[in-house]
Amino acid sequence: MKSKTLVQRITPVGYGLLLLGLIAAPFLGAYPVFVMKLMCFALFASAFNLLLGYTGLLSFGHAAFLGGAAYVAGYSIKAWGFTPEVSMLLGTLIGALLGLIFGWLAIRRQGIYFSMITLALAQMLFFVALQAKFTGGEDGLQGVSRGKLFGVLDLSSDLTMYYVALVIVVLAFLLIVRTIHSPFGQVLKAIKENEPRAISLGYDVARFKLLAFVISAALTGLAGSLKTVVLGFATLSDVHWTTSGHVILMTLMGGLGTLSGPIVGSAVVVALENKIGDVGSFLARTTGVEWFNTLGESVTIVTGLIFVLCVLLFRRGIMGELIAWLQRKK
Repeated sequence: MKSKTLVQRITPVGYGLLLLGLIAAPFLGAYPVFVMKLMCFALFASAFNLLLGYTGLLSFGHAAFLGGAAYVAGYSIKAWGFTPEVSMLLGTLIGALLGLIFGWLAIRRQGIYFSMITLALAQMLFFVALQAKFTGGEDGLQGVSRGKLFGVLDLSSDLTMYYVALVIVVLAFLLIVRTIHSPFGQVLKAIKENEPRAISLGYDVARFKLLAFVISAALTGLAGSLKTVVLGFATLSDVHWTTSGHVILMTLMGGLGTLSGPIVGSAVVVALENKIGDVGSFLARTTGVEWFNTLGESVTIVTGLIFVLCVLLFRRGIMGELIAWLQRKK
């Protein structure tokens, strides 16, 4: 009981320090656009964790919700002149709609069959994005302006956009926390732990799974829409299967079934993808080994090696192992 109390006491402090760090980040020299991108992927991973970590459903097609919403939000701004809040709401709804369609088709199967159906459906959407005119094909949807929030707040300033994005991500994360700790979330945990027993207790398991899938897809759509508004473009990589692989990597590396795990995992993966070249250059200058300059071209290899190390040394993920250690601590 004491160890559990220790974790409960430390958790709010950790989240508070993280929030303070994010608030102060632009004034501490952090590049706002990079941190906003990191927050978008943290929301993406947290939404995916709601499905895999708390419901036990492994989706290989979550990039479809991220990329589909990103394209719709960007096109609605560029072609229809929608304001950013309306475009993000539209992207969230598109994510929920795609989640409803994907979920209705995939929930009928379990295990690897469920995962492969989500992958197949996501690949169909990828080829639609590749061929459709409004997506820009291989060039992507470029030149999406940020506009004015509610027609008043100009988001062209990176600093203004940063704090708007921070508020959106924090509210979405609080929604995830509330969902997990609600009676609905407890049923999802029961389904993950022992689905036959949940059925025997009278729960409509298929309905709960479908609702969890839709909520996860909607929040993923919000992340994709916000990413388009922040960066000003949507590309095929947003809807490619490798993005689905990345979010699985983020969740497992950070800690499956933990609230903080996807945040840490996404920070590690995004930081590696964006900063590994700088780290390699620093190591090359420090050690004199020219090979380190090629690290920037081997991001996938480095990420894969780190993932293997996490699987071998941190089976519960980074935050999962930390939480387990705190629970054992007397």
